[in-house]
Amino acid sequence: MSEIVGYIGKKNALPILIEKMKQMSFKEYDSSGILVLSDNKAILVKVVGRLENLEKKLKNKKIEGNIGLGHLRWASVGRVITKNAHPHFDCKKEIFLVHSGMIENHKELRRQLIKEGHILSSETDSELICHLIENYFQGNLEEAVKKTIQKIRGAYAFVVVSRKDPQKIVAVKFSSPLFFGKVKDGILIASDKSIFTKFKPIETKDGEIIVFRRDKFHILKERINFQSENLDKGIYPHFMLKEIFEEPEIIENVIRGRVILEKGMVKFGGLDALKEKLKKINNLILIGCGSSFYAAKFGEILLQEYAKINARSEIASEFRYLDPFLNKSTAVISISQSGESTDTLAVLKKMKEKGMMTIGITNVISSSQAKETDAGIYLRAGTEIAVASTKTFLSQLITLVMLTIYFGRQRSMDLKTSKRILQELIKTSNFIREILNRRSEIEKLAKKYQEFKNFYVLGMKYNFPIALEGALKLKEVSYLHAEGICGGELKHGPIALIDKNFLTIAICPSDSVYDKMKSNLQEIKKGNGLVIAIATQGNREIQKLADDVFYIPKTLEILTPILTVIPLQLLSYYFAVLLKREIDKPRNLVKSVIEK
Repeated sequence: MSEIVGYIGKKNALPILIEKMKQMSFKEYDSSGILVLSDNKAILVKVVGRLENLEKKLKNKKIEGNIGLGHLRWASVGRVITKNAHPHFDCKKEIFLVHSGMIENHKELRRQLIKEGHILSSETDSELICHLIENYFQGNLEEAVKKTIQKIRGAYAFVVVSRKDPQKIVAVKFSSPLFFGKVKDGILIASDKSIFTKFKPIETKDGEIIVFRRDKFHILKERINFQSENLDKGIYPHFMLKEIFEEPEIIENVIRGRVILEKGMVKFGGLDALKEKLKKINNLILIGCGSSFYAAKFGEILLQEYAKINARSEIASEFRYLDPFLNKSTAVISISQSGESTDTLAVLKKMKEKGMMTIGITNVISSSQAKETDAGIYLRAGTEIAVASTKTFLSQLITLVMLTIYFGRQRSMDLKTSKRILQELIKTSNFIREILNRRSEIEKLAKKYQEFKNFYVLGMKYNFPIALEGALKLKEVSYLHAEGICGGELKHGPIALIDKNFLTIAICPSDSVYDKMKSNLQEIKKGNGLVIAIATQGNREIQKLADDVFYIPKTLEILTPILTVIPLQLLSYYFAVLLKREIDKPRNLVKSVIEK
């Protein structure tokens, strides 16, 4: 996460900006820059590397002005090069901006602005905001900002100035931190509240547009309305299908700016403040409900095997009523798409009362969960309209793989292992594109088996949670009876239901438990059961054991769930289409389960 700072007052802005940037520079970043306005002139200096590089470039330069912006960047969209450093500007170099966060719809905005004739000078999502403001600017900066925020989606905070509307700074935020407060002879705005050393700052609320002048400010409360964009299904008949097809880009969003490949490391800006404390944690409890619990189950297996840390997953709706033995070396990781689930919030409250460290993983930074936890990780999945989770679940899986490397590198995971996982993780977005390009194969399977009413979804080890999720999707959107079964448990009772009218979907990648899964398929065939297998490309043997096979690209065993979940999502979708279900709004279901 990048850091931003702004100053307006009676003093020279430059030394104040540099001082505050130094206070924030204990965090990792790759470039920095400043902008100072004086008599409608803009002085802009940007560098790659440490803050010392910026100070060297500023040395012996006479830069005076009482309005300024500063930025420390950790690259997310765009390479680490000077032109991608902040502050950014519009075509005429009249509007300047520093931004923290991520604009989710940056690709479509870029295409739109280029089509309109804008000349873009960087690869970033941040610069696009400047050009949108330029489009709407008619002499009043805050009015242009008001119209701009209706066009952008994401978690962001930005601070902007204009040479054509001088003597003011305009700031706005949505689901990203931003604070401000009066200082001697001026007003300071920043993304990091720790730099306000002599007083408690005011936290900006989502949708507030704040106009700062030399010794005063006023707040415009703006309702941010994304409805016009979010309700556009584009070429897709349902939001669920649209969101499945967004998944390759979601993976890229989750990874962007967080992976330090050459070091085999992962950086989560939201965990920076707890970095040293997390090294002392010996136990992790992962909580969630529904799909989020299945993601937690996946995380439990990963963390134990690769991070070598004691981890267990718990269903939040049950765990809130238990009183387990816990110690201060335990941290609780709450996983929630919305961050508003009553059960997970109840667990967090209980854990805080016990003095436990709490971490939130959610898709909504401004959610109740984010406010209840000590630190958090943003899923970056974008707005999900369909009630049944698809892209947010995938984002949870990716995040948990990265979190495993984060904890693992703090402990005993070696560089070779972490680099190998991260290198392969980066490839998964293209692997999913390959699967989506073969969606017609899944549609044909749904047509072939549309008369079936009972299903097992079978998986083992890393893919057991995916079996649970696959069964849940069949129930949620197709209204079909499905059970997720651990492969090793099939013979311990469930196999009694197998006959010619019972369909098993078996997750059988070529991994450490493949032979066990193969044995299960042999038993199912003995009972005259039918099987759809999800297998690794190149495995021809499985065609003798299954009635139909859908192949996924070859990848590391721990990353197979990221691929196997896609055909399961598509299968549930196509069953629902054939059965004429209400796909985006299934009966009896809501997006967030909140007690009234």
